[in-house]
Amino acid sequence: MHSKARLFGHPIHQMLIVFPLGLLATSLVFDIVYLATGNPKFGDISFWMIASGIIGGLLSAVFGLIDWLAIPSQTRAKRIGALHGIGNVIVTGLFAVSWLLRYDAPATPQTSHIVLSAIAVALALVTGWLGGELVDRLAIGVDEGAHPDAPSSLSGRPAREHAVASARR
Repeated sequence: MHSKARLFGHPIHQMLIVFPLGLLATSLVFDIVYLATGNPKFGDISFWMIASGIIGGLLSAVFGLIDWLAIPSQTRAKRIGALHGIGNVIVTGLFAVSWLLRYDAPATPQTSHIVLSAIAVALALVTGWLGGELVDRLAIGVDEGAHPDAPSSLSGRPAREHAVASARR
């Protein structure tokens, strides 16, 4: 089942999610460096990475919801997609709480703020796996007939085109 929200032939959700996932996960790395060094620059960097990751996550979620609505009801993919989406709403919420708690002193986060981020990153690993399950195992967001010699998505030709021609030979 190919994605309903596409840009240049590829799912928008899959293109966008790498940014918030990377920003939010890396914010935890900067928090750990802050804890190790006490240098407030690292806490400040983490604060702004969280803000950017939340915005990117919300934007990505719009396109994920569009795709999820197109998944047939009563399927494993619909259930996995719901867990993936709800889990990512929780991840975003945990980071939002962490960000709000840091707001008055963004350069010097408390350990509890960082723990919230760590819990969110751990949950994001699970939701990321669920997203991978949707794509890799359940073929959500994958063009029908996709194969190693499929034509470019920019060509306007269907992915299965070359496979059909090769099978006839």
